[in-house]
Amino acid sequence: MKQIITTDHAPQAIGPYSQAVVAGGLVFASGQIPIDPATGQFVEGGVSEQTRQVLRNLSKVLEAAGTGLDRVVKTTVFLADMNDFAEMNEAYGKVFGENPPARSTVQAARLPRDARVEIDVIALAGEG
Repeated sequence: MKQIITTDHAPQAIGPYSQAVVAGGLVFASGQIPIDPATGQFVEGGVSEQTRQVLRNLSKVLEAAGTGLDRVVKTTVFLADMNDFAEMNEAYGKVFGENPPARSTVQAARLPRDARVEIDVIALAGEG
């Protein structure tokens, strides 16, 4: 059994996929890019600002699923340029703090709408 999650507080899916799916006690959130859901445009600034917006978007999707960033167990970070790793990592670390989830980081040849960063997450469902 799976439950499809949608929220207007994060960018809408731009293809045939769900913002998130809950199944087997986990929430699988699709990759988010740095779109401000209020404007439909990228946030201003560099990779640090983009990373923060991506994580805000993911937080809203997880909230709609009844969980939060503190319950994330795995992330995948896609960077357009691995030279942006340190800047992304600093912004990411401020969000996930002392007990960060497992993570993979890869450089992608190209991201949707030419974003510089995209992140997807897997989180524990519910509030524990």
